[in-house]
Amino acid sequence: MTSNKIITGLAMILRMLVRQKIVIILIAIIPAFFLSVVEFTTSNRMLPFQLASVGDDVFINITEKGISFIFFAVASSGFLVSFLALNLIQKNSVVNRRLIICGYHPIQLLISILLALLLMIILIAVYVGLLTNAFYTIDHLGSFIFGLVLIGFVYGSYGLAIGSLIKGELEGILMIVLLVNIDVGWLQNPLFYAEAQNQIIIKFLPAYFPSQTAIITAITDYSSASATVYGIMYGSIFFIFSMLIFFNKMRTK
Repeated sequence: MTSNKIITGLAMILRMLVRQKIVIILIAIIPAFFLSVVEFTTSNRMLPFQLASVGDDVFINITEKGISFIFFAVASSGFLVSFLALNLIQKNSVVNRRLIICGYHPIQLLISILLALLLMIILIAVYVGLLTNAFYTIDHLGSFIFGLVLIGFVYGSYGLAIGSLIKGELEGILMIVLLVNIDVGWLQNPLFYAEAQNQIIIKFLPAYFPSQTAIITAITDYSSASATVYGIMYGSIFFIFSMLIFFNKMRTK
């Protein structure tokens, strides 16, 4: 039955991840390392700044350390999920072809991969959200975690698209590092954005709307509905693109 094959595929993917102990260790260590660096290197001076999606006449007052915690929580979630998604597609490509020859349908395998990725996105978002709250009190923790889930969805879908499109592991990693480092690791920093030239370019990058959702919900009472909707739409584009490529590559006569 279809459901049994999906569950079996999901179980195999999760077992594969558990066997890669270094992956689990890195997922646990990287956010803690990022946030610890913020704790030891940033000051508590107040930094009023404009939050892009709230309005030009609205200024947010928060400490340098506080906004850095929130920004690096978003950045670490994007990094982890994008690399994990790339790994799920590229590492199992040969195994997936064999499963299709044995009777699996590409859609069944794709659903198994997506369920595994969704589970990891939620686990990473909850872990990073709770860890961030331990360093700095978040005003709306549940909504902030949802913002981390959203950045995971956008960059997880991007990782799936790169993994489906590019066969080489090194090339895929470089494509991930290039965009993630420039986008979520640098340009989406609200302190940089407030003084940046050509802000319209930053608004078109994948992490813009998820970052705005996470920051708005973490430190303000303003609505993040608009940013959330656009973030889901952006992630859906990557998701559909990756799904079409995966299905086409896995088809057999």
